[in-house]
Amino acid sequence: MASTPGNHKATRSENSQGKKSQHAEEAIFYMNCRAAYLTVLKSSLENIKSKEQLSLVLQQAGRNPSQKTINRYWTSQTSSLNFDDFCAILKKEKPATKNELLEAFGKIDTDKAGYIAHDELCKILTTRGDKMTWEEVTSITKQADFNCNGKLDYNKFCELYLSTREQCCRAARARLEMHPRLRQQHLGNQPEAVPEGITLPVSKASPGLSRKTDHKLPKGDSRAPSRPSSAQSSKASSSTTVTVGASSSSRNTELIIEPDTMKEWQRAQSRGCFYLEENGEIISHKYRLHLAQRSALSITIKPFSIPQAQGKSCHWLSVDTALFILKENETQENLQLVSFTELQNKEVFGWRGELGSGVYWLLPFTTGCRLRKAKTQITGEAKLVWRDEDGELALTKEFRAALLAIFETIDLDGNGLLSLEEYNFFELRTSGEKCDQEAWAVCKENFEMKKNELTRQGFLDLNLMEANDQDGDPWDLWVTLLSLGYNRALEMTEACPFVIDICAERCKPRIKAISLEGGGSQLSRALCSSVVNKGEAQVLDGSENIFIHTCRSGSRITSVIENKSENKVIIHVNNEQSKNCLNNRGLTVFAVEVAPKSMMVSQHVMALNEQEEWIYSCVHSLVC
Repeated sequence: MASTPGNHKATRSENSQGKKSQHAEEAIFYMNCRAAYLTVLKSSLENIKSKEQLSLVLQQAGRNPSQKTINRYWTSQTSSLNFDDFCAILKKEKPATKNELLEAFGKIDTDKAGYIAHDELCKILTTRGDKMTWEEVTSITKQADFNCNGKLDYNKFCELYLSTREQCCRAARARLEMHPRLRQQHLGNQPEAVPEGITLPVSKASPGLSRKTDHKLPKGDSRAPSRPSSAQSSKASSSTTVTVGASSSSRNTELIIEPDTMKEWQRAQSRGCFYLEENGEIISHKYRLHLAQRSALSITIKPFSIPQAQGKSCHWLSVDTALFILKENETQENLQLVSFTELQNKEVFGWRGELGSGVYWLLPFTTGCRLRKAKTQITGEAKLVWRDEDGELALTKEFRAALLAIFETIDLDGNGLLSLEEYNFFELRTSGEKCDQEAWAVCKENFEMKKNELTRQGFLDLNLMEANDQDGDPWDLWVTLLSLGYNRALEMTEACPFVIDICAERCKPRIKAISLEGGGSQLSRALCSSVVNKGEAQVLDGSENIFIHTCRSGSRITSVIENKSENKVIIHVNNEQSKNCLNNRGLTVFAVEVAPKSMMVSQHVMALNEQEEWIYSCVHSLVC
């Protein structure tokens, strides 16, 4: 029999209601996951590092995992689990229902009396399955709420267990709601360069079109709608596809290559370094640039190549770098984005233009796509010191080479000497303390210096003295090395040294490192603004207040979510159709929470293998 239009309408309505219900359930699930996670860990970007932590986080999510369950997810090969792993575990390990609990107790209570004698309960719990201790069982049987006359009322026990579990989950959610910073944290396992939502200026008008037309993508890119078959069908979604040819990351290279006319320009240079923190955050040096008069400038940044010991690779040379240029106005807090290094020639990123006289801030940036926590296990530990035939301590050849590489990294002005200021950046990074003038004078008495600056040999001797102070125990030396991005094999895997070059036509540029810290809100705003200004905007279909901005800059693609609504939103991000790509989150599918009237980075994406074509294909969907 032919179906009527009314039947079709009813079916569509039912499907729509079903999808809404599905998205509401997923939003609640993600919220509960994050609430439980943040009860135990400081950030959803921090990893679970032990079985005990895993068990505790699962308990906060209303699960009661057995040791067998814990061992299933934490094997001998497991060193950590991230937030995405935790969500996957929760999807598999459903919380026990009341009927399931009663059914389990019913197998013991063969008389169906509703009670189990304490002696029998104790015998079962201490001899079967995940064996409990006598003390643990006693702590249960002592509870007056569900025990009477030497028996356990398991109906009451189940009710109390379920209500306690729900109270635990509610407390975790309440804690999340009470802390705005926690609410803004990303639902992913990799750090973002934009740690918080950036509040939008009130005066900014909403675009009338779904796409900007004043900024075009570079030639060689192609965009077409794409929706992965496994992507969620939401009440609002947006899809973006960018195809990039093999080795086409370098563009506008002629603008970075130095012409003959620049050979007479005045120059300044400074080194610096990106360091990867334990929680995945990336910190770096920040700089102040002073120009005495208006001048044409060329500014570049690139990874700094440092000679390594034989057999050691320079992992950091493939790390992407960028520099954001901000103008200082009345206050340091009031910085205005001028531009950023969007030109690229291989590993060099640059900017060419003209700046007026005044003070500018240079904020280095890397996406984190290639500077991330190493997953490879180090089997052996390098030796740092040894004793000669006279029993005197000496640095091993391998450790000496690492220290010389460290010296090159912290010698910011590249003059072959460490000033007190340069040395203090090293001290702050490795010990959290500064060396004052008095302590520096003591160093001058004991270690080789020139012009009141520490030489390479003086730096080596200083570290040898530290080893002697500990009678050869390398513990403190390893603390220093690990904080500077080295692993136990003496490879620099969690740091990226870089060098900034500045050429000015009409004046001598002066650059000075000011701090060593995370990017903060200034870099967050600059990053988001650069993507919004240079990229293309696409409105989520069916949601006029949510925009996805996508910008390709050289070898990377960045997307920013802009939420102009009065409510927070959760955006589901799906990259399953992307090819030959890696992103800074390390996740193919994840969710991002964006605060009202704010914008934040969704993800940074780069080619896994730049010698092959890569396709960025992403669907952003509104969950709630």
